Amino acid sequence: MTETALPGDQSARRRMFFSAAKEAAGMPSLVLGASYVGFGSLVRESGIGLGLGLFSTLSAWALPGQVVLVELYGVGASLLVICLAVALTNARLMPMVITLMPLVHDPAVPRWRYYLYSHLVAVTAWAFSMRRCPDMPRPLRLPYFLGFAASLWIASLLGTALGFLLADSVPRSITLGLVFLNPIYFMLIFATDLRHRARVMALAFGAVLGPFFHTISHDWGLMFAGLIAGTVAFGGERLLRRRHV
Repeated sequence: MTETALPGDQSARRRMFFSAAKEAAGMPSLVLGASYVGFGSLVRESGIGLGLGLFSTLSAWALPGQVVLVELYGVGASLLVICLAVALTNARLMPMVITLMPLVHDPAVPRWRYYLYSHLVAVTAWAFSMRRCPDMPRPLRLPYFLGFAASLWIASLLGTALGFLLADSVPRSITLGLVFLNPIYFMLIFATDLRHRARVMALAFGAVLGPFFHTISHDWGLMFAGLIAGTVAFGGERLLRRRHV
């Protein structure tokens, strides 16, 4: 990207914000928006109003946690159980925040704002930012992340509303199936960037261990598969690095 001004000025940051928003408005927003069409349909099927569904996307914006919330609400679970289940489901976002915020940190931005910006950390925005931001001047990294995430956030709200309104005109199996588009897309993003050996190992071990642990426990199989695959990949990468030093 060629800039006519210094990378730290407001004009360059503004251009980066809108450039990132335009980039996200393509395939990333289409896939995530389609996934939220499935969520909107699920909201309607569960008897929840459109306003609450949109508020969920606006305030939580984490599709797996939102699906858990709606499903548990639909079966009459207590508020405590719903809160604990959503918190555990969304705990996966904490490592993303920890790895991304130092990367996009700009000393010129007040620290308190990062507590707000961390709300926008989601799978797709995190994956793209982790790939693109290291090659950018530091003052342009945060505008890139915010612009990219803003487009995805808007697409998610539109998808929620569209799914809610189309719930009666599209077969339920199709609309609910759209929920799985985003995890598949996220996996493909990682698959196209195989320069990192640990990622390759994590994907390979996860593909092997996932079905195995699922047969042992439908409730805990996925978590154990991810935990073991990630740990083995991390340890294996460190061991290989030491051998080549």
